[in-house]
Amino acid sequence: MPDLPEPSGFPFPGSSYRGPDPRFTRLRAERPVVRVQVAGGGHAWLVTRHADIRAVLEDNDRFSRAAVYGPEAPKFEGLFQAPPGMIISVDPPDHTRLRGLAEQAFSADRIAGMRPRVRELADGLLDEVAAKGSPADLLGSFATPLALTVICELLGVPLADRELFHTWVRQFAAVGGPEEEAVAAREQLAVYIGGLVADKRREPSDDVLSALIAARGGEGEDGLTEQELVVFGYTLLGAGFDSTASQIANSVLALIAGRPDTWRSLGSRPELIPGTVEELLRGVNLFATDTSGLPRIAIEDVTVGGTTIPAGDAVFLAFASGNRDESVFADPESLDFERSPNPHLAFGHGVHRCLGAQLARLELSVALEALTRRFPGLRLGVPESGLRWRTGDVNLSLLALPVVW
Repeated sequence: MPDLPEPSGFPFPGSSYRGPDPRFTRLRAERPVVRVQVAGGGHAWLVTRHADIRAVLEDNDRFSRAAVYGPEAPKFEGLFQAPPGMIISVDPPDHTRLRGLAEQAFSADRIAGMRPRVRELADGLLDEVAAKGSPADLLGSFATPLALTVICELLGVPLADRELFHTWVRQFAAVGGPEEEAVAAREQLAVYIGGLVADKRREPSDDVLSALIAARGGEGEDGLTEQELVVFGYTLLGAGFDSTASQIANSVLALIAGRPDTWRSLGSRPELIPGTVEELLRGVNLFATDTSGLPRIAIEDVTVGGTTIPAGDAVFLAFASGNRDESVFADPESLDFERSPNPHLAFGHGVHRCLGAQLARLELSVALEALTRRFPGLRLGVPESGLRWRTGDVNLSLLALPVVW
């Protein structure tokens, strides 16, 4: 279409925690599958509609994650790229084997059984917040330590070592910074988790890492190798800590800054929290690039949404845009906490759907329940324009969330 030139400078700069850049609305309507110039160099295809995103996620034969690491695959400076070998970096059948073993350890029953402990941790942290008094930084005093403690306890990481993980994960997830820092952080994580795996082999306990060590495949299949165990360890740390902490903080911000009436009602009506969580997952944009940041490569020429993507080209899926698709969500720019059904894409779709989806839901639910009950009058401690955001990161992450009550 001559009136809509190829967009440049992707990721678009107009996105925030409130939602994706406004130009996505026009792209969904006029050019839902569009070739874009990536800010760091090169070109890729951007898929913006809900149905088309799901179609790509379901087509693992023609859209490959593993092919991203091939010598001829496009490279994009300034965008996070997961290391090879992670569960998010491989295709079936390798992915099928890894996923099956991981699900033995990361079972729904295990996650559901964590609720009392997560509630205990949340209440203990809020006791400390209340004791210190208003104002407070809700990110540093609550969201971050809650998410970090939960994922470390899940993996069986000793309490004394958790701040090390905080530092390493921050460096590992940074985008655009010194590459040697990210590599060094990943290597430090790998060495540490390798030692932890050895400890768990000698003395297993009731944690996910011990369960991953014990997991076995079907007939004739082995369990996870040492390298796979290490990679799983830092994958779960990175995805399970930073993303969850940011989602908690950003969701609290969306409520106290934009929907204080809902905030007040949740404290006395906790039955509303599950629906609220789903709508916050849909409507509060977590990804700094409006995608997961992880491209796929077209293995052959593929037509998506009426547009042919040539073999060898990279494809980004705009999850935040799909979550605003007018054909799926009525009044998508508004937060509707009674929205049902709510088929959002916050955790992806298909075989690569986030393994930790239920844990993230649990933590966000418990966090909102504890916060709204304890602090029904919570409000921002600074103008929203004065909030500081972390730059060069995978997620839209606050540096602090100042609050008063």
